[in-house]
Amino acid sequence: MQRVTVDLAARPYDIWIAPGLIGHLEQFIAPLAPTSIHVVTSTAVALLFADPVQRACERVAPTALCAIADGESAKSLQTVAQVIDALVQARADRGSVVVALGGGVLGDIAGFAASIFMRGVRVVQVPTTLLAQVDSAVGGKTGVNHPSSKNLIGTFHQPSVVVSDTSVLRSLPQRELSAGLAEVLKHGLLADHEYFERTVRDLPALLALDDEALAVAIARSCQIKARIVGSDEREGGERALLNLGHTFGHAIEALTGFGRWLHGEAVGCGLCLAGDLSARLGLIGTGEVERIAHAVSQARLPARIEGLSTQAAMQAMRGDKKAQAGRIRFVVLERIGRAILREAPDALVEATLGAAGYR
Repeated sequence: MQRVTVDLAARPYDIWIAPGLIGHLEQFIAPLAPTSIHVVTSTAVALLFADPVQRACERVAPTALCAIADGESAKSLQTVAQVIDALVQARADRGSVVVALGGGVLGDIAGFAASIFMRGVRVVQVPTTLLAQVDSAVGGKTGVNHPSSKNLIGTFHQPSVVVSDTSVLRSLPQRELSAGLAEVLKHGLLADHEYFERTVRDLPALLALDDEALAVAIARSCQIKARIVGSDEREGGERALLNLGHTFGHAIEALTGFGRWLHGEAVGCGLCLAGDLSARLGLIGTGEVERIAHAVSQARLPARIEGLSTQAAMQAMRGDKKAQAGRIRFVVLERIGRAILREAPDALVEATLGAAGYR
C-alpha cells in the first residue's frame, strides 16, 4: 500500500493507493469517529460497489446511501440539492462523514454538498475512475457546471482522506481509462519530463491495467498534485498550472454539450492545443508539439476536433476562471516538464484553433 500526503498547513491528509481497499474502508474512516456515514454514489457505481462499501462503513457507524444520476449532465445545483435533501432526511449532523464513491463528477458533487451542508461536514473521497484517482479526488476542488461554463459554481473543501482502490479500475470501459490517462500525461507535461516519458513508454501497460504501471502512475501524479496543492491550496498562483489543457478542454465540453466528450477526452485534445499555442508563442519547437500529439493519440484520446466555431470557442474561454477582465490566460509549456501562465494574442489562439479543425 502506498501513501501520499497532501501537506496542508491547516490540515494535512493522506491518499492511500492499493488494490482491494474498497472492502476495508473502516480502517480509514474509523479514526474520524463519525456520528453517521452517508455514502453518496451514482446509480451505476452503486450496482458495482455499494454493498461492500456499506458493509465496511456500518462497522464504524450508522450508514445511509444516496444514489444520484450518472454523467456530466448531472453536475448541477439541482443534483446538489438532491444530496442535501438526502442528508437532511437521514439526520446527518456536524459529526457526520460523507463518503464520495464514484468518478470525478460524483466526487465534485458530493464534495460540494458536503462543503455547504451545515457550513461544512467532512468528506472521504473513494474514487472509482483513473481520472479521479490521479486528479479530481485530490486537492479539494468541488463544484458543478453553469450552462455558460464548466465548474463555475463551487468551493474548496479538502477531503479527510482519499482511498484509491486500483482493483476497481478493472470495471472501467476503455474510453474511461483513456480519459484518465489525459490527466496522467498532463502531470508529466507540466512538472516532470522524466515522468512524462515514462508514461508514454508505459502506455501499453497502463491500457492493459498492469498493476505496477498503474501504481507508479497514480502515486506520481498524486505526488505532483499534492506538492502544488500544498503550496497553493486556493489557486492563487502555482496551482493554476494544473489546468494545463483545461481552458481549451472546458470550451470543447461547453460547445459540444456537457457529456458528449468525457472530461479527459477534452483535456487530451486541450493538451495538444496548449502545445501548439506554446510553439506559436515561441516557447517550444514543433518536435515537442508532435511528441505531445503522438502521446495523446497513443493513449487513445482525440488530438483534434472538427467543425466547432472558433468565435464561440473564444467566447467560452473568456468565461474561464483564469480569465481576467475578459482576457484569456493560458497554461502553456516553456518545455516538456515545465508550465507557465501566459496571455496570448487572439490571433495566435485562433490560429491554434484553426489548425485543430475549428472553423
